[in-house]
Amino acid sequence: MARLFGTDGVRGKANELLTPELAMALSQAAAMVLGHEQIHDGRRPVAVVAKDPRISGDFISAAIEAGLAASGVDVHDAGTLPTPAAAYLVADMGADFGVMISASHNAAPDNGIKFLARGGKKLDDALEDAIEAAMDKPKYRPVGADVGRISRFADAEDRYVMHLLQTLPNRLDGMKIVLDCAHGAASGCSPEVFNAAGAQVVVIGAEPDGININDGYGSTHLERLQAAVVDNGADLGIAHDGDADRCLAVDHEGNIVDGDQIMAIMATDMKERGVLKDNTLVATVMSNLGLKIAMREAGISFKETGVGDRYVLEGMREGGYNLGGEQSGHVIFADHATTGDGVLTGLHIAARVKATGKSLKELAAAMTVLPQVLINVRGVDKEAAPSNQMLIAAIVAAEAELGSNGRVLLRPSGTEPVVRVMVEATSHDMAHSLATSLAAVVSRELAL
Repeated sequence: MARLFGTDGVRGKANELLTPELAMALSQAAAMVLGHEQIHDGRRPVAVVAKDPRISGDFISAAIEAGLAASGVDVHDAGTLPTPAAAYLVADMGADFGVMISASHNAAPDNGIKFLARGGKKLDDALEDAIEAAMDKPKYRPVGADVGRISRFADAEDRYVMHLLQTLPNRLDGMKIVLDCAHGAASGCSPEVFNAAGAQVVVIGAEPDGININDGYGSTHLERLQAAVVDNGADLGIAHDGDADRCLAVDHEGNIVDGDQIMAIMATDMKERGVLKDNTLVATVMSNLGLKIAMREAGISFKETGVGDRYVLEGMREGGYNLGGEQSGHVIFADHATTGDGVLTGLHIAARVKATGKSLKELAAAMTVLPQVLINVRGVDKEAAPSNQMLIAAIVAAEAELGSNGRVLLRPSGTEPVVRVMVEATSHDMAHSLATSLAAVVSRELAL
């Protein structure tokens, strides 16, 4: 059978793949692996549960909390909060583990279950495999006083907001900022914290109704934010996704500032303040070549990892680094968070603009973005990609044509039958031509 856990927890269509029965089975297994097996003093494990506002989160969280309590775990229900808030609260209150119910940037019919280990950290593959294996083992079913309690985590949002404010190097007084909350988990806390930091805030996409999450708003749909920034004469705009673990930005002219540019800005800022550990930034192989060049020119080392924020986190932990992220806007400030945090990132972008007196456009110009074309080739045998000789030859030819002024990256998707073909070059035409040619080879050679 295929592995249940994907690159970011268990995700799928709610009430099809992600049923209440599956949610309860997962929570009962997690109660053992992340709870009872880690505790040796006889106490009940403690878990924090949070969700984004999509409608299916109600029945999934009910099933998860029932499974945890029935397995002797005390549950603190934090309600609707961003993923990074759940991670922070697990660490802050010393809980044994956490559960976040979200499908991130996906549409409302999807949902997901993500577990967080003690300290608010993402699980490694071994722990995920252990949970999956425990689903087929006998369940722990205490009785009487040993069953778990479920309680409302009343001050969860306040604790998270106070934490965010304490990370700021300077206030945001006098700034006008547009926030696009994707009708998602940050719809309450993001406007609250930016207001508290002193900014004048214009808010869009902050009226969740359970089915409008990520629908035309947020970090995957930036058009409304771009227009709102220009129309309101704002200094900048910040876009979250559904669970607010990522952040993209828009400058005062409506230009998009992506995750690579944000990392360039933040790395330079932290280096200047003397807080960038070993003067090193950690990012994935998908980051634009322009980021590497900008870091080299700034005297900042660049460590490259596989695709996915979990691999960025692993690279950061291995080297003790404190800044990393992805082009998609997952930026990890390890001094303040255990995962990507879109609200935290947005605050620090704004703080840098305020502190320097420069516009976001000026700050982003420190990195020249090389044209990058990404084509997703669907319906192919992604497992055969690394060994197909015709495809290997086509990649070698493309790399020879690019020389040192570009690169080719071909990557099988971790969650669907898709091969991603990415080409960077000095011109968009060259990148598009080579990416299209390689995608045709993938489609032909790996057809199912």
